[in-house]
Amino acid sequence: MTAAQRVLTRKTIATYAIGSLGTGGFATLPGLVLVFYLTDTLGIAALAAGAIVTVAKVWDVIIDPVIGARSDRSLALRGSRRPGMILGSIALPVFFILTFAVPPGIGPLASGLWVLLAFLITATAFSLFQVPYIALPAELVSDYDDRTKLISARVVVLTIAILLFGAGAPEIRDAFADEHTGYLVMAIVAGVLIGGGMLVSSFVARTGPVSKAPRISIADNYRAGLDALKRSQPFRALLLTFLLQGLATGIMLAGASYVAKWVLGTGVTFLFIALIAPAILFAPLWAIVSRRVGKERAFSFASLLFGVAALSMVLLVWFPGEWMYAPVALAGAAYAGMQSLPMSMLPDVISHDAARHGVGSAGTFGGVWTAGETTGMALGATVLTIVLAASGYLESVGNEVVTQPPSAITGIVLSFSIVPSVIIALSMWSFSRYPLRKADIDV
Repeated sequence: MTAAQRVLTRKTIATYAIGSLGTGGFATLPGLVLVFYLTDTLGIAALAAGAIVTVAKVWDVIIDPVIGARSDRSLALRGSRRPGMILGSIALPVFFILTFAVPPGIGPLASGLWVLLAFLITATAFSLFQVPYIALPAELVSDYDDRTKLISARVVVLTIAILLFGAGAPEIRDAFADEHTGYLVMAIVAGVLIGGGMLVSSFVARTGPVSKAPRISIADNYRAGLDALKRSQPFRALLLTFLLQGLATGIMLAGASYVAKWVLGTGVTFLFIALIAPAILFAPLWAIVSRRVGKERAFSFASLLFGVAALSMVLLVWFPGEWMYAPVALAGAAYAGMQSLPMSMLPDVISHDAARHGVGSAGTFGGVWTAGETTGMALGATVLTIVLAASGYLESVGNEVVTQPPSAITGIVLSFSIVPSVIIALSMWSFSRYPLRKADIDV
């Protein structure tokens, strides 16, 4: 099912956008603090911490195509994608809190298993919401530019959420002398906000006619995802681009706490403000730019700015200091375009596929897309932990004081600068193969 010339209302924009309070919070907070929590509070070695996060994300990659195909089936049988979204919204806060509720003193092995199990279930709940949420724009609105307007509003809320959770959550954590208590209170506050935003947004999912749908197996779910990849070259190009950029931003997100603590000697709050405040301002501006020059050219320009900003921060190896807030702000301005523009291209890809093949597969596309995005973000944390381990990073337990060797500081800086800039360059190669333009959509 694709949008049949639907009018985009303010209520639709607001209700859809509020969901990004949840998606932005969940995308930010685990990426920002989970590896740090594992290495610097639970005493788990860097590679093991990376493995825990990666396993949970690999699980996401496995289940997302199934959830996407099941969401399409729910739309056919029940007339809406809403039931799965509501279930995920309710379950996520419970298991997110449990992720950061590890009892003190149980040891690194037991702590790691606790976090792994709780985070696996949390990630499953998030996918139940996120996959159909990604599919909805293709059904909510049909116009090429209106989709950019809808997604731009979502990205404004997304960036506010990143600022709220990225800057506020560590402040809550640090307000308590005991790190375990700080993380638990942080998780309670964040979990309620994330789940609440997701639950409200679930009701933007439209209800429609109910029809009969054949029973399908899990193998059929994966086959549908592979079929979508095979038949849509625009989807393959856009997905690979977004995956690579998710990898680049995932590395930087996971490394932000390490840069703040070991390079700048400060908390992470100001670093996040420098990154996200420009993103909030520039998200609507990228929509204006895209209407003038096209989404594709605007996206290329945003990506170039981000890559240059990241590359410039390699100078932190020799000149650590507050000057880095300037390129971080530039990266934040570019990040808004890197999020909103490809997300507004995804509904174009879905409607283009439906026009050519006559099948309603928004959920399937959304499942494969979310799996790709998750892969990028998961590998970001993995790459960071590999760099940390290779450069001699020393983990710690609770309030234990350690001094990092110079090689570890260099590794942190490289993971925040050269590594993501090279990956952004690779993403530009993949995006050069994306063929769709406005004329291909508004026909």
